[in-house]
Amino acid sequence: MAVEVDLHLHTLASDGTLSPTELVGLCAERGLKTIAVSDHDSTEGLQEAYAAARKHHGLEIIPAIELSTDVPGSEIHVLGYFIDTSDTAFQQTLTRFREGRYERGRLMVEKLVELGYSITWERVQEIAGDAAIGRPHIATAIVEAGYFKYSRDVFDSLIGRNGPAYVERAKLTPEDAIRMLRENGAVPVMAHPTYSAVKSDRGDVQSLEETLSHLKSHGLEGVEVFYGDYTPEQVSYLNDIADNLGLIACGGSDYHCSGNPDEPEPGSVGPPPQTVERLREAHHRIRGVPVSGS
Repeated sequence: MAVEVDLHLHTLASDGTLSPTELVGLCAERGLKTIAVSDHDSTEGLQEAYAAARKHHGLEIIPAIELSTDVPGSEIHVLGYFIDTSDTAFQQTLTRFREGRYERGRLMVEKLVELGYSITWERVQEIAGDAAIGRPHIATAIVEAGYFKYSRDVFDSLIGRNGPAYVERAKLTPEDAIRMLRENGAVPVMAHPTYSAVKSDRGDVQSLEETLSHLKSHGLEGVEVFYGDYTPEQVSYLNDIADNLGLIACGGSDYHCSGNPDEPEPGSVGPPPQTVERLREAHHRIRGVPVSGS
């Protein structure tokens, strides 16, 4: 069956390399019917994506976001679907996150220079342009300078979580991110919950079912199942957990157009169309129920 839904895509507004217009055009060309533009800590690409989608009849854009959260020894990313981009408090928080990325990036470049890599902060800024600066922009600068062939190798060797040039930044806890998204009216979903070769600096999330159960008690609504380069065995395993816990089985390519070999592309992987309706129902329910403590 052809893939019609991709709920995990990035643009130049964060660490993707395609403009929103280019990304939407590619997705339409691949036959997708519903996509989520889910940049890191930024909603800046959405208006352009909406405008581009109007040229492709029947293509729906779900406004989304991806947030990094911290857990002991690792991190969990939380996606939010059907976000309210007009929420001033939400946007102010995202601005603080982007500022944290900027400072973290500058310090990482300093470490890389100390390690003997001849790159400059100015070049990283040029690569990022107007986007929220992230590690992929630093990786691109390292590849451009000829030290590695692919950006994922830079993560593996230098800027992954345990790499010699890694610098931590302020993050939310997963519980905080879920609360923040629900207060916005968005639907919180755990992203790429198990190890992936594309996300080589993220190890297995320990005790995954227990973690998901705990986060569901805090308002988590779904988990990525049909993701990126997951094997059929991983998809089956995650689908069983989602069913057991009553979580929405989501997914997508996590496409950045990164230039890495074998990067999953739009149209190659995604959840069934009914996932979109379940997310929409959850969104309506969240919007209609006051959030405790808000």
